Amino acid sequence: MGRHPGSNRRQFIQGAAVAVGAAAAAPDLLAQSAPVRVGYAMSRTGPWTGGAQVSQEPNYLLWAEQQNAAGGLDIKGTRRPIELVSSDDRSDVETVVRTYEKLMGSDKVDLILPPWGSNANFALAPLANRFGYPMLAPTALSRKLIDMNLPFFFSLLQQPDRMMGALVDMLVAQGAKTVAIVYMDDLFGLENFAALNSALKKTSLQVVERKSYPLGVKDLSPVLRSLKEQNPDAFIGITYPPDTILASKQAKEVGFNPKFFYASVGTAFQLYRNVMTPAGAEGVLGMGSWNPKTSPGAKAYFDAHTRKFGGKEPDRWASGHAWAGLEILTAAVRQVGLDRKAIRDHVAKGTHKTIIGDVKFTGSENTATPGTVSQWQNGEFEVVWPSQVATAKLAGKTAWK
Repeated sequence: MGRHPGSNRRQFIQGAAVAVGAAAAAPDLLAQSAPVRVGYAMSRTGPWTGGAQVSQEPNYLLWAEQQNAAGGLDIKGTRRPIELVSSDDRSDVETVVRTYEKLMGSDKVDLILPPWGSNANFALAPLANRFGYPMLAPTALSRKLIDMNLPFFFSLLQQPDRMMGALVDMLVAQGAKTVAIVYMDDLFGLENFAALNSALKKTSLQVVERKSYPLGVKDLSPVLRSLKEQNPDAFIGITYPPDTILASKQAKEVGFNPKFFYASVGTAFQLYRNVMTPAGAEGVLGMGSWNPKTSPGAKAYFDAHTRKFGGKEPDRWASGHAWAGLEILTAAVRQVGLDRKAIRDHVAKGTHKTIIGDVKFTGSENTATPGTVSQWQNGEFEVVWPSQVATAKLAGKTAWK
């Protein structure tokens, strides 16, 4: 994955050299073909890399390639090539802020694309708002960030109260009585845990255990053995991708197989299915909101992504939201040009057609996409709740294989 940004940059430079040569005798053409500089920082090393290199950076590279293959980004009828200006944020919040401050301040890029994860977006959003750069964030899951009411910030993912609310509604509807919760001790984990507790208080579901764990945990088996003894109907793990896989593998090892096994984020990744095997992943629940069955556009995007990255599939949650954000940005630039305030106003006011369905923002929040639950069934991460967006019916959890 690390080679793609460099190769894209080289391809652009070669193309730009041709354009500049042709434009030597045509100043108007030179002005039209000047690149649109799009800046971002992305995790290529460190603990955020797994999520960033599945859900986000591949989409940026695919988008730039597709736009440039069509002659460049359509700016009110004039196409200009995209130049991606990017660097590794090393999974470090301070590096994120410093990098974007340079991109927006001294580099004065035309547009920015957001970094990965709630923590990075939480740190960057006020700065981007101050510089007046629209942010269409596909991996920021934070009600606190929404409540900051930053006019240039837009969050595409369903927020914790929506996702945890949908999960609890599903468990109640399916007759679950008892729940055990494990959550990571950071912004993502704490906000989702708080939202989950709030949703549970409105029900008769009994919580038999609540356990937090630190980032970078290497062993969850003692916790899972303890939960097995309490025999809850449902396990809910609010986990990052490495911990999602760890919890699943160790649950299998200790023989903990409740009726409902929910872990996220990372369950929506092809990696999860590959590591657990399709049979081992069967029936596991997690955060997901789309798949290739969701719309013809979703299928076309899925196929293009899988072709470009040698069989690597987009994940069935944030990848779709990342692409939807790029669709919205592309349409805004086509309509209003590169005036960032005009882009912001266009995004804020419209209802946007995307591969995941209609997207509409109330303040910073995408309020058109409902909270959802997905489940691995026969090698596909199917949307199983709520029924109006489901691609399959909820199935029972099979024994670990």
